[in-house]
Amino acid sequence: MKKVSVIAAAVASALFAGSVAAESEVALDVTSGDSAMEVEVANPTEVLSDGWEVHGYASMNFRMVDGESVDTEFGKPDYKTAGTHGKSTNQVEFVIKKHTEHANGVWSDFVVRSEYGNGNSYAYTSSGSQKDNTTAQFEVKETFVEIGGLSYLGEDTSIWGGQRFLNRAAGLLSGEFWKQSSGVGAGLQTKLAGNTAGIAYVTADPDAGAADSYALDCKQDDGTISNDPNKCKVVKNGADERTTLSSIDLYYYGVDVGFGSLDFDAKYMKQANKDSDSDSGFGAAVTLNTSYYGLDGWTQNAIAYGKGVAQNRGVNFGGWSNGNENAESIFITSYGVLNISDNWQMGSEFTYFAALDELFGAKDLKRYIAAVRPSYKVNDNLRLEATASFGHEEAEEGYWGGRTGDAVESDIINLELAAAFTVNADYFGRPQIKPYVSYISADDEASASQIGIKDGKAETVIGVHTEIWF
Repeated sequence: MKKVSVIAAAVASALFAGSVAAESEVALDVTSGDSAMEVEVANPTEVLSDGWEVHGYASMNFRMVDGESVDTEFGKPDYKTAGTHGKSTNQVEFVIKKHTEHANGVWSDFVVRSEYGNGNSYAYTSSGSQKDNTTAQFEVKETFVEIGGLSYLGEDTSIWGGQRFLNRAAGLLSGEFWKQSSGVGAGLQTKLAGNTAGIAYVTADPDAGAADSYALDCKQDDGTISNDPNKCKVVKNGADERTTLSSIDLYYYGVDVGFGSLDFDAKYMKQANKDSDSDSGFGAAVTLNTSYYGLDGWTQNAIAYGKGVAQNRGVNFGGWSNGNENAESIFITSYGVLNISDNWQMGSEFTYFAALDELFGAKDLKRYIAAVRPSYKVNDNLRLEATASFGHEEAEEGYWGGRTGDAVESDIINLELAAAFTVNADYFGRPQIKPYVSYISADDEASASQIGIKDGKAETVIGVHTEIWF
């Protein structure tokens, strides 16, 4: 009978315990006298590395108008202004990721994104009154698992499942997300011809998060209203059936065109329990990532088309998606940062969003904004900024509640001065504490009232915006 030395046994034991990384079916020659034997020394699912990463974002915006806080963003979500006056007084996000790698090359990520305060405009005190506000509370925005390196799919392929923000992109100065799939689903991502390619199926319920309220629908077949509960149908959240949205996403990113790269997106959307003229839609977008119009810097430039349920910029899918066969839109945007010198940088955004027929129920709706933000680096820890924007909106008379006269067309000017105290005075240097003064002026009082200006045509906002990401 062959014997194995004590040293060989110890080595094999250590390998089985995970002290040494090795491939599956690896063998070790152990010599004792003139004899040798093979010992299997590795478990293919053995964990080689396992760790946690914590990232996050916070935006705290103290802002005052005539001595009070206000619940308006002065048209910023509608491409009318581009100042620092977002209404979230205390928005915090944490992203926690657990990354694990195994001996056979398989890896996995578990990602959780939590968020608090997005959209809240109140300045809360220590009384705990946040509990009275049922919006903008602590929420889990993403939770998904991604697995890659599976031998039967290939080392460049991964699959995922759960709730996530898939392939998000936002304007630089407007801050508006124009591309994303936000919801619950699953997908596969791989490499084709060296470029990233993927397919995903994502769902979202428009009424998700609504209070569980019940109503009695007591209208009878003859048109009369009954007071008899036995003749009434209980309706939850005001609807008999869920109008679940779904999107099939196809994307192909990173196609080299010499002076930049192209990203392609296409989405086919459906909505359950809707009439045939409002239960589907299609959207597509092409994005060019390149320099700042031939100069030192970068830009992201996109054109998108949306039809039906995909009317909202074509590739912007979530619980807000909806539309009928008359809904059709075009979206064009270009934004980026120019590096002018060692001390000067400038951010800019030019966006056009319009109906080809109807958009959000408004015939011939048009929106566009032009905005610039030059930035001067005083030293490593101080940056001075100025922002100027011009926003425009118009549609066929009578839209959105019967707008007529001055309310039909709006022109909004936004001018802002700010000083950013920061640990790094680059354009994207964070964390920073930024006092600012923002002046918003409309062409008439009707247009001013649409963006939250109470009296007259103009308003001045004084604030301090504190921001960090890590």
